[in-house]
Amino acid sequence: MSDDEGAAPGWEAIDAALAALYGDQAPKHYGTLIGYRFGGPDPLDGISAYRRAAPRPHWHVVTYGFSDLYDKETADPERSGYGFELSFRLADDALATAGDEAEPPGWVIGFLQNLARYVFGSGNVFEAGHYMHLNGPIALGHDTAIHSIAFARDPELPPIDTPNGRVEFLQVVGITLDEEQAFKRWTTLRALDVLAPSLPLFVTDLGRRSLLEDAAIATALAEGSARDGSNTGFLYLERILWTRHKRLLRAPAYAIALGAGQVPELIALLPARLPFGRPLLLAGRDARVTIAPGGRCTVVEDDDHLRLVLDDAACRALVATLRPQAGTYRIPGLDTVTFDVERTEIRDASGQVVQVVG
Repeated sequence: MSDDEGAAPGWEAIDAALAALYGDQAPKHYGTLIGYRFGGPDPLDGISAYRRAAPRPHWHVVTYGFSDLYDKETADPERSGYGFELSFRLADDALATAGDEAEPPGWVIGFLQNLARYVFGSGNVFEAGHYMHLNGPIALGHDTAIHSIAFARDPELPPIDTPNGRVEFLQVVGITLDEEQAFKRWTTLRALDVLAPSLPLFVTDLGRRSLLEDAAIATALAEGSARDGSNTGFLYLERILWTRHKRLLRAPAYAIALGAGQVPELIALLPARLPFGRPLLLAGRDARVTIAPGGRCTVVEDDDHLRLVLDDAACRALVATLRPQAGTYRIPGLDTVTFDVERTEIRDASGQVVQVVG
């Protein structure tokens, strides 16, 4: 079962949850030769894949390793390990006629291990309602519009209580880039509820087009954002830097530099945050800028943090003025601040520039 000997109560609890769903179906299982704790490259001890015929032929893939599989290792008595395992459902119409020798594509196993490397390396955990931009197609080398993922509770695997604590099954859902943007402008779980009738069991289909091409879905997502605003309070920017310029007998001026590639995301989020009384934090490797709502425009600096308070008119002006085109932008009502938009180079996995924005 694993590279560890002895009891594995956490593993057995996951097995039991899957047996309740799949009975005596023997999954395709992929283990590791050298465990991560012993210096191996793969954080997950195992990944199992089950065949499904409905609601369409697909693989249901489940991880072993985010939770405590053997002895209790984490301090939280209520939670096992990181408190979750991942599941992933991949459409595969060939399963309808395939024999028992059929296996899921190899990229799926590597993809889930890569998500585990991110969690184990950063300590950042996934939760239902999170989303992640993948910087490329979910399956390298495939012509697919699925370039992002969201996390939902697996609709068929409820949380379980194990001897090592509670474990939730989080399902990875493949989404398109414009769907990701719509999720950011509202809330991921509510947006997924809108998509659910068109994505039974949230099966990821590499061949599908954006569901926003359906006018009813696009309208429902836009109306949700207009009604409730956005729960996205944090935006990571590859390029964000601010500088202060002293002026004789006047308040200092500030210049904020950012990349053109993320301007569309910024101007889409601001109207879904500030009018609802919610700030938006722009964070990068070198600086942080918070844009917050207020009755009058002010600028406050604190070490590497710059805080802009915008009234309603300045917020609207910023959204109307800022563009994903290199240049310097000035906002009426915010005379001491300029926005310097720089060209963004988008690179592939090998470091080659594949697109220039701005």
